[in-house]
Amino acid sequence: MLIINYQPSIVDLQSIKNRFGIIGNSPALNFALNTAVQVAATDLTVLIVGESGVGKEVFSQIIHALSARKHNPFIAVNCGAIPEGTIDSELFGHEKGAFTGAVDSRKGYFETVSGGTIFMDEIGEMPLGTQARLLRVLETGEFIRVGSSKVQKTDVRVIAATNRELLEFTQKGRFREDLYYRLSTVPIRVPSLRDRKEDILLLFRKFVVDFSEKYKTSVIQLDEEAKTLLINHAWQGNVRELKNIAEQISVLSPHPLVTGNEMRRFLPEKAMNRLPMITGQAAPHGEFANEREILYKLFFDMKKDVTELKKMFLEILQNPSLAGTAANFTRDSLLNDFHNNNEVNNTLTPAGISQSGNNGQTNYLPSGNHSSQPVLLNEDDIQQHEEVEESLNIMDKEKELIEKALKKHKGKRKDASLDLGISERTLYRKLKEYDIEE
Repeated sequence: MLIINYQPSIVDLQSIKNRFGIIGNSPALNFALNTAVQVAATDLTVLIVGESGVGKEVFSQIIHALSARKHNPFIAVNCGAIPEGTIDSELFGHEKGAFTGAVDSRKGYFETVSGGTIFMDEIGEMPLGTQARLLRVLETGEFIRVGSSKVQKTDVRVIAATNRELLEFTQKGRFREDLYYRLSTVPIRVPSLRDRKEDILLLFRKFVVDFSEKYKTSVIQLDEEAKTLLINHAWQGNVRELKNIAEQISVLSPHPLVTGNEMRRFLPEKAMNRLPMITGQAAPHGEFANEREILYKLFFDMKKDVTELKKMFLEILQNPSLAGTAANFTRDSLLNDFHNNNEVNNTLTPAGISQSGNNGQTNYLPSGNHSSQPVLLNEDDIQQHEEVEESLNIMDKEKELIEKALKKHKGKRKDASLDLGISERTLYRKLKEYDIEE
């Protein structure tokens, strides 16, 4: 076990921040930087964990710049941006004729960056087959080009990064457990912006000063309410989102002093998901799959409730012995039950039965007649009960909901997407998919 004794001083840490443009003094950020500086002098594999937009690639550059490999190549590879069919070729190279389009032999990143550092961002998106090849490189330093049988050696330090919880991926079979433990020799967790609130105003100040110089505008100032809104914002996009907001305010704000009301115009509203949440099972992969599951759950529960209600009334109508029980279902209780279950908005309740002058036929009285007598039907009066199966096609129901939402909000996509609980971009994609005219 390697013990690292080097402890960077405050002066060293500040110089590193100045060199790489890092702003902030939160304990979580300083701890992550200390870990990066300490591990840089070794050849240990590092796994950088953090949300999108926190600056994981900057940490990889710090580790490389402070290592013995700093004069050798450094390359950053986004594993999620390379198609599954070509990622093996990109990383390990291929021989001529290995696949269609391989007109020449080609070196991969592990061959060209030998002696240096390779930063593998979004490592959780790597296909399982490529994960096995990467594990062999980490364990033995050996790899084989696609279409070749010759084993080659490489000396590359791997720094991986992810915004996912890889340990959960291993439990779902989406990431190799042995590769996870091999990559996370030294884990570095970069804090999100909402976990370092004391740095938000410092970062905002730096951004607005830069943008004022870039766009030749006055430096933006914030009043106390605007500062409070800025600090308490969720910042799902972290530093990247804060930089975008600072740029918008620098360009669009009519006054150098931004008030709380003006700040609210720039901060994005929180989208509320009004659809039910599925619990007790793993979430499906992808946004579209998750929406399908939610809609399926919603329609299935509705159909189940309606079917049970039909069965209950049929039993009451067909079995005279249940007449005493049926007497308890007065007009008011039925309306309340229907209203609470959102099954109907209005109904007519059988209020009484007239046996005279109708040859034994049962008459239904409108709900305006407030008789509390129970409704009794003879078994002979029931001709046939046929249960009509409702359509359970998810795409039809989804299209119907989208059309209703657009009609409700008079074609306004933003309001319709909020009502449906999906993003505006997803709504636009579904309009194209279902060929819905706005």
